[in-house]
Amino acid sequence: MPYDPQQTTQTPKPIEPTGFFTGILFRPIVTGVIVDTLATFVLYTGYNFLFVTKELAEKGLAGESAFAEYWLSSEGLAASLLLGSLGTLIGGFYAAFKAGTLEMKHGALVGIGSIILGLLLQTGGSDSNLPEWFMALSFAAAIPAGAMGGFFAEMLKNAKGSGASPRSPGWPGSS
Repeated sequence: MPYDPQQTTQTPKPIEPTGFFTGILFRPIVTGVIVDTLATFVLYTGYNFLFVTKELAEKGLAGESAFAEYWLSSEGLAASLLLGSLGTLIGGFYAAFKAGTLEMKHGALVGIGSIILGLLLQTGGSDSNLPEWFMALSFAAAIPAGAMGGFFAEMLKNAKGSGASPRSPGWPGSS
């Protein structure tokens, strides 16, 4: 039987915008910020042991001042930006994967959480000699890095083919 719009008695519901925080799960975001912090620490430590110490040993330099000088050099600043962004990408991926919905938004919110944590650590008496332009650049890179992690989580979910949420009642973030 063909569709006849005259016979339908129900009118379609009007399209209404959703709020920004509609569908957001905060537990995966908080755990994503923690994963971001831990991943960044592990990446920095690994990079220090695998590359920086070897490079400084080849030059005959050692000590805290040599490490501080390296991290303030252009090569060190670039590595710091990449490692921090990769840590945020990992945290955003984790949060988005655990949330199972609105993946890019959850990842981007991990980036915002990372910025807030970074600002809190800056005001907490952290004795950082990093240039202000570099801090601004790293804060600006945090949200896109987290959103990219969310994008990768969404790609993984779609590649699995199920399209269903990976959340189950026993996992953190499930409500």
